[in-house]
This record gives sequence, structure tokens and C-alpha cells, in this order.
Amino acid sequence: MSLLKRYVLRSKVKIRDVSDQYDVWAVWGNAPIPEPTRQWTWARSGVVEPKWAQSEWPWGSKDESILDRRAPGMGKRLLVKKGSLPQETSDHELASFDAYTLHRILTGVPEGREDLPAMQAFPMESNLDIMGGLDFRKGCYVGQELTVRTYHTGSVRKRILPVVIHKPGQVLSDVIAPSPEAPSYPANMSISPTLIQRPDDAPPMPRPRGTGKLLSSHQGLGLALLRLEQVEAAERGDLSLGFSIENGLGEGAWSLTHWWPDWWPKPPAEQ
Repeated sequence: MSLLKRYVLRSKVKIRDVSDQYDVWAVWGNAPIPEPTRQWTWARSGVVEPKWAQSEWPWGSKDESILDRRAPGMGKRLLVKKGSLPQETSDHELASFDAYTLHRILTGVPEGREDLPAMQAFPMESNLDIMGGLDFRKGCYVGQELTVRTYHTGSVRKRILPVVIHKPGQVLSDVIAPSPEAPSYPANMSISPTLIQRPDDAPPMPRPRGTGKLLSSHQGLGLALLRLEQVEAAERGDLSLGFSIENGLGEGAWSLTHWWPDWWPKPPAEQ
């Protein structure tokens, strides 16, 4: 509450805690919610902004409900009084929180303290620009200076991407799916790049700098904050990404293979 109130500033908004009166439900699947047409605006820094093609409010206008436009397929969020079930339970299956976690990982949507640690996560590196969570033209807000400076003169060097966690050398299926037998991995594991052996006559590769970070994960799938230069090198086959667990469940070396969600905006040809 104290953090939210810091962002009210001079707005005519009142915030109070009603978590003892309402629950928040996520609804997805079954009858997909129509997705509005999005157009993308790219800045030279790599920042991406969604532009909605229609004039209507894209997040819906129904009370105690909001369409989740962070990414296609995320469905909607509902406020439901404590002890009650939403009407959608009549034609939807009740799922666990782990099922929701897998859903958003497969969709490529970061959320919560593990993915967006307070006072550490940068908005654009956390994909908040792509998900429509940033306004680069608003007059003033906490953190505006750094955000706008990055937009105009900086460069987005990292992004949160979904990853498959697997043993080194394992051949992956073309179909990305959770693996119930996969162990649990600690969050905030450092992801290190390893150069792949090249032929003797190949030009030397510069030593990769910096590391990534494993965020939330479940059943062999996860979200990771990765350096884009290392993502590009991995796609070329120049390096691999991975981490090691020294002891405990999941002990040993693990590799990561990233993928781009199918809804991810494609840069203009000239870029």
C-alpha cells in the first residue's frame, strides 16, 4: 500500500486495501477473447510501443473486470467477493496457481516479485513497454527521467524471454511443453554464456560479457532475463547459455534454450 500511494502524487485517487473482501481471478482459454489489432512503434533504442487500432478502450469497460492485454491469450482478470466463484466457472475448469504460472510462462509474460523484483527491474528490460505498461509522453511520474532517457538516447540491452531448461546436449522437441518430472530450480540463478568450439580457421570470437538471470520457472520451463547480444549469438550457434546447481535438488549443469513468443512484435525491415 505504501508503495502504491507513492505513485498517486497529485492525482485525485484514493487507495485502500480490500484484499479481505475480494479475490483476484484469472480467466483464460475456452472461448478466446477477441484481440484488438495492435500496431507497433519502434524507437531507435529498441523500445517498442503498442498502438491500438480501434478507438474503444482496449481493456474493457465492465465493472470489476479487466481484459489482460499484456499479451494475446492472457484472457482477463476478475474481482470476486471472498468465498464466491466467478460466473465463468460454469464453462471453465478450475485450475491451480501452478497452471496459471505455466500459462504465462508459455505466453512470455513476467509477473510478481521473482520476475520483477522491486527496485531492481528496469521497465523496458522487463517488457513493460511491449505489454503497454509505459507512457513515454506522460507529464511526470516516479522514475520518468531514466525511462524517457533510455527511450530517446539509450539502448535496450536485455529482455525477459521464455526458456526451456534441459540437460546439456539434449535434443529438444519442436513442440514446447512442460515436463512434470523436471526438478525445481532456484530463482535468481546466474545464467552464464559459454563459447562453442569453432574450427581452427574461424575468426576468433570476443569473450562474452555479463550474465543473465533465471526468474520464475516450473516443470522445465521458465522466464529468464537475457542479454540480447548473447541471445543473438546463441541463435547463430556461437555460444550456449546455462547455469549450475552445486547441491540439492537439480544438482548439476543445465542448459537453456530461449524462444520468442509468437505474438512478439517483429521489427521493421530497415532495422
